[in-house]
Amino acid sequence: MAEFIWPVRVYYEDTDTGGVVYYANYLRFMERARTEWLRELGFEQDQLIAQDGILFAVRSVQLDYLSPARFNDELEVSAKVHNFKGASISFDQLIRRGETDLCRGQVTIACLDADSFEPRKLPKPLLKVLKEIT
Repeated sequence: MAEFIWPVRVYYEDTDTGGVVYYANYLRFMERARTEWLRELGFEQDQLIAQDGILFAVRSVQLDYLSPARFNDELEVSAKVHNFKGASISFDQLIRRGETDLCRGQVTIACLDADSFEPRKLPKPLLKVLKEIT
């Protein structure tokens, strides 16, 4: 799975008064895609907390807004692992409507201890899968 794609429909609640997706909601769409990517690989975040004592938090984000999404648009949000090491995974993400690129992003998530919020190495089962798909 080199690139994971998750469909998203734009709801009224995602837009401003002009019917255009509010800029911060692109991050929500990307978050959903990364969560579903992890689920597709067989990892549930609540189980990672309970069994491994880890959670993921966004460490850095860079976004380029290219064209607006609007109310009721059907979008595709992609997540592709760019790099992973130690306690982090970096993704290239893209939000598209048909053939039109709307927003590009680079997002790095950190693996943290669920109690102390200190960095923790990625779990070995996840590392194994990451090595297989990249």
